[in-house]
Amino acid sequence: MIIDILKNKVSSEKLVKEGVKRSLIKTISWRVIGTIDTVLISWIITGTLTLAFSIGLIELVTKMVLYYFHERAWNRIPWGK
Repeated sequence: MIIDILKNKVSSEKLVKEGVKRSLIKTISWRVIGTIDTVLISWIITGTLTLAFSIGLIELVTKMVLYYFHERAWNRIPWGK
């Protein structure tokens, strides 16, 4: 009986996919964290806050787009779900 319940739970979990909205929110929240990190590192290396924010802005946009498509591609792969 317990084995049947566990099998049903695993089977139902395999059918769950993340929605586009969830992927977008995850993308944005992760990029905010990553961009703060990039700006701080750029500021330490360059010593110029304006240049650090410029680097951070470029990095924010490009990596957000790349992450979104990466996340959506992985959502199509059933391995590990």
